[in-house]
Amino acid sequence: MILNKQFLVYIAGGFFCAALDIGIMQLLMWFGVNYILATSVGFFLSFLVNYTYHAKLTFQSTSAASSFVKFSFVVALNYLITLGFVYVAYTCFGAVLMGKILSLPIIAVNGFLLGKFWIFK
Repeated sequence: MILNKQFLVYIAGGFFCAALDIGIMQLLMWFGVNYILATSVGFFLSFLVNYTYHAKLTFQSTSAASSFVKFSFVVALNYLITLGFVYVAYTCFGAVLMGKILSLPIIAVNGFLLGKFWIFK
């Protein structure tokens, strides 16, 4: 796949939202919030920012309930793909991080293509 400007904007949004997710989680934990709640709040807030970012900046679309549901489905699908990679890497090599890292290009391309041609078309 040729890297184009839209894909690079998509990747930049992913990095930004990952940093936001981790930052919120760490900040909440610093203030004494339970790690499960902190992780959940960070994920949820970054999920909302991620959706808005991709709707407005990456795909220049309007936000709508239908696209939000589709986006949620793709996030769930990418989560399952990640779990599959992690499971295989852990089972075969005892290396969870390897599976997570190997899944990243797959879920990035999957998320971009489904976003471009299905969610925000």
